[in-house]
Amino acid sequence: MRILITGAAGFLGSHLCERFIAEGHYVIGMDNFITGNIDNLTCLAGNSNFLFIRHDVANFIFVPGKIDAVLHFASPASPNPTSPYGYTNLPIQTMKAGALGTHNTLGVARSHNARYLLASTSEIYGDPLEHPQKETYWGHVDPIGIRSVYDEAKRFAEALTMSYHRYHGINTRIARIFNTYGPRMRLDDGRVVPNFLKQALRCDPMTVYGDGSQTRSFCYVSDLVEGIYRLLMSDEHNPVNIGNPNEITILELAQTINKIVCNKSEIIFKPASRLGDDPQRRRPDISRAKEILGWEPKITLEEGIRQTIPYFHEKLGLK
Repeated sequence: MRILITGAAGFLGSHLCERFIAEGHYVIGMDNFITGNIDNLTCLAGNSNFLFIRHDVANFIFVPGKIDAVLHFASPASPNPTSPYGYTNLPIQTMKAGALGTHNTLGVARSHNARYLLASTSEIYGDPLEHPQKETYWGHVDPIGIRSVYDEAKRFAEALTMSYHRYHGINTRIARIFNTYGPRMRLDDGRVVPNFLKQALRCDPMTVYGDGSQTRSFCYVSDLVEGIYRLLMSDEHNPVNIGNPNEITILELAQTINKIVCNKSEIIFKPASRLGDDPQRRRPDISRAKEILGWEPKITLEEGIRQTIPYFHEKLGLK
């Protein structure tokens, strides 16, 4: 297949480009580098099955040649207000990627009669009142809160994707992606795994915001990519949770990373994030992914962290 992947220079997008090329497909990667990094694509430089186009998906998209599949992954993804790459500091661009970008990429899929996969998010559940979160849960979201620029952009993107499926017959899929980590994450995007790894590897104190009791469920990137690949190749049109159901508190995550790195520094606590709608619990119910895709994550948190450390060592210039 000839596959268009937006957000190709991002953390997930670059891994997806690699995977689809490894499977024998031709990939057209698209990114405007607002949060993506060209270094993520160096492994594909000169590859005859890869074409890169620098473009903002909020603008009309033209792609040369036939397209068989479109994966829309372009969007800022970090909520951290202290990072220049966080969506709270890129609110308009985030809304445009979710709204105009989804509209434009769906237009490409429609004009080429291509299958389409939307990268949605666990954030559409907001600060959930249902736990764990099933795809049937409608969410608990503040539509005008600080995080709403991302949450509502993705909720709108899902609604638009289903509208194109119902009214134009587009062959669509929706992946609700939960917290994912691994090599090629931005070291400065403010998310918890990069923050903890940087601090631990430098033997600095680990900073936990709040009391550390809030939970997340972390999926290693190769497991996530496998789930996305299977979803695209399936015939499922309704949303599917893709994530790791093993729930852990943020404090436990800090302690786990400290143990792996052998960091003797203390864990310090600071006031909770100013994002008042920060979810307190997050855990996917992946029953549908197991049933429909035959998929579940294989990599444990400890194993995934160990596989991520060499990348951070290199980027931090550590021996």
